[in-house]
Order: sequence, then structure tokens, then C-alpha cells
Amino acid sequence: MVDLGWKIFWGLVHMNFLNDDIVAIKLKLVTNNPSSVEHEHNILKQLEGGVGIPHALWFGRESTHYALALDLLGLSLQDLFLASNHKFSLHTVVNLGDQLLLYLKYNHSHDFIHGDIKLHNILVDNSRQTVYIINFGITKKYWNNATKSHIPFCQGQHLTGTPAFASINNHLGLEPGHCEDLKSLAYMLIYFLCGSLPWLSSDHERLSSSMILKCKVDTTIADLCGGIPATFTNILVYSHSHSQRILIMTIFVLYFMIFALQGPHQLHTP
Repeated sequence: MVDLGWKIFWGLVHMNFLNDDIVAIKLKLVTNNPSSVEHEHNILKQLEGGVGIPHALWFGRESTHYALALDLLGLSLQDLFLASNHKFSLHTVVNLGDQLLLYLKYNHSHDFIHGDIKLHNILVDNSRQTVYIINFGITKKYWNNATKSHIPFCQGQHLTGTPAFASINNHLGLEPGHCEDLKSLAYMLIYFLCGSLPWLSSDHERLSSSMILKCKVDTTIADLCGGIPATFTNILVYSHSHSQRILIMTIFVLYFMIFALQGPHQLHTP
């Protein structure tokens, strides 16, 4: 085992005593099952160098735990959203959508789907200019390069990710594809603009995934997206397409919105 000088405590933030760096460390108890932390490390190494991809510093075993050391980032979008009284400005949401669509394009170009796009899994750096996607524990390949085709569409799968932002197909147990990431992103951006979602409007902590599914099925896109710019509605509509060209077109539309808003790429939150 390589000793990098990290003293392991119970928690997420630790000191590297060799150079005084503060790093984040994920711990997972060693069991007979494959380690999700090791899986995450492998994914991060394959995605290394992409904008918005955390830097994996080290992976190994410490006593009874697997440990993954990562660069320490800032607050999550969940923290910032709560601090902003459950509402982000259009300027902020446009900048978030721009960065996250580019991230998904990069991730999907490497044949991966993240599988759990949500507020808790997106962190900002200290300058609040760049967002990072975290938690790749359920990230998987959706494209078979050998056959140049999507992995088989199976039924009877378990719901993966977070029910509030999962696609309807995910609820129904269908094999997820890259479209599921786009649908989760669309739900999240609409949530930022509206301050809520129909299935989160009252005591959502107690709603079962089946009740959330029913509400999603019963809610039309027009009702869900009433009063917000059509660009965000289009992300949800285009998510039904398997064309990367549609995704790129949506990114360009967001760029034009940024120029129209005449502001720097910064998250304007408290």
C-alpha cells in the first residue's frame, strides 16, 4: 500500500500532512461484493481531463475500508439552492445548463451515463464559476463500441438514481440510456427556475417512487414548463431523441441566451 500521508478519519474532509492540502476522501467498507468506490475510481480515470470532472488523487485500501481521495470542492447546488430560498435567477440557470450539457456531451462521448443527476451530486468550485459532477458509483457504459450499438434495452430493472429526478422510463424499469441523464437535467433546471416540481410540491419526503411516477405521468410538459423559457422545455422534449446533434443545438441556444443576458459565467447566488 502506498502511504501518501493522508490520515484517515471518519468523515469526508481530511488533511494531507505531506503538503498541507485539504482533500476529500470517500470510504467504503470492504466486503465480498465489488466496491463502488473502486468502480468510481476507474470511471474517473477514464474521464480524467474533462471540464467538470473531479480529479481522483489516489485509491487504495486502508484497514477495513477502501479509500478514494479527491480534490476538495465547494458547496453543492442543494446547499446554494436552499441559501437562495429555493429559486435561482435565469442567469444562473442558463450558466448551469450550459456547463452541465457540455459535461453530459463529454460523458456520453466516452460511452458513459452518469445515472444520478441531482442537486446533491453537483458541486461548485470556490470561485463559483465551474460546476463539477460527483458520485459516479452507478455510472455505466451505455454504448457497445465493438458492435457500434446501444446496450440491449431490457425491462424489469430496478429504479436507479433519485426518484425526484429520474425519468419515467427509469421508474418503469427500462434499461437506462443517455437520454435518462438529459431528462434528469431538464427536471433539475426546471426545478431551479420554478422553485418546485409538481411531485415535490407538498411533503415530498413521504411520497413513494410509485406516487412520484404517477404524478410525472399525469403532468403535461405544458403544465410542467409554464412560464419558463422554451429552451429549457426543449431539453426535456429533445431528451426523447438519441441524436447528439439535438444536444449540441440546445447547447448553442443556451450560449445565445448567455450573450443576451450579458453577464460572465458566474453563479449569482448568496
